[in-house]
Amino acid sequence: MTDIQIHARFDSGNIEVLSVGGAQARLAIRRDNQSDFFQWFHFRVSNAGGRELVLRLTGMAASAYPGGWPGYRAAVSEDREFWGRAATEWDAEADGGTLTIRYTPAGDLAWFAYFAPYSMERHHDLVSAAARSEGVASRSLGTSLDGQPIDCLELGEGEMQVWLYARQHPGESMAAWWMEGALDLLTDPADPWGRVLREKCRFHIVPNANPDGSVRGHLRTNAAGVNLNREWHSPSAERSPEVLAIRTAMDETGVHFAMDVHGDEAIPAVFLAGFDGIPAWTARQGAGYARYCKILERRTPDFQTRLGYPAARPGKANLAMSTNQLAERFGPSHGCVSMTLEMPFKDNADLPCEQQGWSPERSKLLARDCLAALGEWLETRED
Repeated sequence: MTDIQIHARFDSGNIEVLSVGGAQARLAIRRDNQSDFFQWFHFRVSNAGGRELVLRLTGMAASAYPGGWPGYRAAVSEDREFWGRAATEWDAEADGGTLTIRYTPAGDLAWFAYFAPYSMERHHDLVSAAARSEGVASRSLGTSLDGQPIDCLELGEGEMQVWLYARQHPGESMAAWWMEGALDLLTDPADPWGRVLREKCRFHIVPNANPDGSVRGHLRTNAAGVNLNREWHSPSAERSPEVLAIRTAMDETGVHFAMDVHGDEAIPAVFLAGFDGIPAWTARQGAGYARYCKILERRTPDFQTRLGYPAARPGKANLAMSTNQLAERFGPSHGCVSMTLEMPFKDNADLPCEQQGWSPERSKLLARDCLAALGEWLETRED
């Protein structure tokens, strides 16, 4: 039989074809430009003809987070709308660490990815649809190194300045799906939480803080190989114009509440990371963060507080990270409560889904719960 064909020269595509024989292939992931990070993959297999595909991604022990491969299953789609999961095996010893994906498509084509992709075309559709909604303004905060706009959507009439931003790490595409869910709620004139939040808050929403890395198929960095979430102490036009543009806009508005949306490779759970250890930490800020966590945990079983990242010791927070920088920067003036939301690449181990694992659909639903939790947090907030 003829060999399968594998291509990745498209938006967010990433794979190197080492060899192909029949329905089997040996592959490798291309590193982020000017960086050693690699973990994101996205490619198309054609001429599959209903055969069982055996796709071996090699050299994976040197990937950014090899601890993310045990228990992981690759995302797969035949229509690029519904993304399920394929049978996937991890062997740390074979060929420098090998992830083997097995899947039998119904037709000739199948797409595989680290997580369900969110294309820049879909991003532009999202931004244009939201911008046409009543009361929504759209502006570009700046321009990326590759010349793409840093889109920001603004809405709401309240005094509470809320910033939501996602995809500093471009391979964490679940963050883009979360943003779609958030904008669905906030732009729906009939949604009761949307009405409450628009009345109380002024939202500033950056659905994709790293468009260059997204298009290039990067895991963690921008076009220059820079991890944007380590630039917030001193961003520059040369290395991190994306962060410089967003932080400058934040300085203009102030920040009362901020959520930085991400995905985690290894931990099979949804969790939050706060700003413990910032030099300017106050008990009031800490209590505000803890109260939000409790509300969200009560509102959705997809969120938990048992698993997560260790808290920084007093005075030892990394101020190059956005959550810490914002709480430090806007704590004295605005009592800023900031946080990093993490969703799994694998699944929610407490509520597993055999067919999809953690999915775009779950990400969008989680966004709605996060915003409802914010509404409740504001309604019960002390002045």
